[in-house]
Amino acid sequence: MKYKRILLKLSGGGLSGEAGFGFDVNAINHITNEVIKAKEIGVEIAIMVGGGNIFRGKTAEQWNINRVEADNIGMMATVINSLLLRGAICSQDVGEVRVMSAIPMESVSEPYIRLRAIQHLKKGYIVIFAGGIGQPFVTTDYPSVQRALEINADVVLMAKNETAGVYDKDPNLHKDAKRYKTITFEEAIKENLEIIDQSAFILARDFKLPLYIFDFQSTNCIKDICEGRDVGTYIAPNIPTEWY
Repeated sequence: MKYKRILLKLSGGGLSGEAGFGFDVNAINHITNEVIKAKEIGVEIAIMVGGGNIFRGKTAEQWNINRVEADNIGMMATVINSLLLRGAICSQDVGEVRVMSAIPMESVSEPYIRLRAIQHLKKGYIVIFAGGIGQPFVTTDYPSVQRALEINADVVLMAKNETAGVYDKDPNLHKDAKRYKTITFEEAIKENLEIIDQSAFILARDFKLPLYIFDFQSTNCIKDICEGRDVGTYIAPNIPTEWY
């Protein structure tokens, strides 16, 4: 197995399916199934989920909501998604699933404590991180990399919806867009590729933590990556640039 411990970053949109808002049972079942497949081969799984299916930044702008207030609402949305995801995974009777929140919510989740999270993973529990890092002005991309480093994850899997990886230009606007198979952090930052936050790229680069950007709609995607198969775009230091 190539990766033993992973952090899976899910966007809130991944829970809403084609609707783009709220929750879709088929989308959530897909997430649950893919996570379970990876767990069954012995992968230790932590998950960070966004909140865009409930509240997005552009909504705050339309209502002229202060950025800090908007980010607090967004963090609350990630807690709701985390609890729903825990419920969906637990319904399949696959063992313990723990939600650990950066925002104190002891009645519905555990507080995030790094060493406790690591112990949960060693026991084979699935750990879901809610509330980002509990601070405004960051999306869940940066906290995903930060939490991955804190729990000594081998890799961060950045799941995207209908995006097969990193392209040299927007494939929705340019028919000649090319998809990277591998790319270094330095090149991704230099080219200002906006598939994830630049701050997340920089943090991962500084600590040499590899990333995968891939389409989560594909079947067996997490399992295939953990077993060393080529899925999406692999971003790491000191690797040659390759194209599909």
